[in-house]
Amino acid sequence: MVIGVGKIGFRLAFCHSLKGKRKVVKSIIARTRNTFNVSIAEVDLNDIHQRAQIGFAIVGNDRRLLNSKIDKIFEFIENLQLAEITDTDMEIISL
Repeated sequence: MVIGVGKIGFRLAFCHSLKGKRKVVKSIIARTRNTFNVSIAEVDLNDIHQRAQIGFAIVGNDRRLLNSKIDKIFEFIENLQLAEITDTDMEIISL
């Protein structure tokens, strides 16, 4: 079993309230979940209205396939252009 984990940091310069941030983050999460069928959630920086961090996880049996899928998820979220990506991180764990 292989587990792929990704984390994406965002800067939301135009959001001036937690309500505005929540709208953008929920949109990113919903679109990604619907397109890739991954477990995804906001994982950090919940009370800061101009920064966000989203984490996701996928499970499979082929390390190369998971690596490719994680790269596609990063690219998909970047192409949404809803927020500026400040950093990305990924890890693939074999059990």
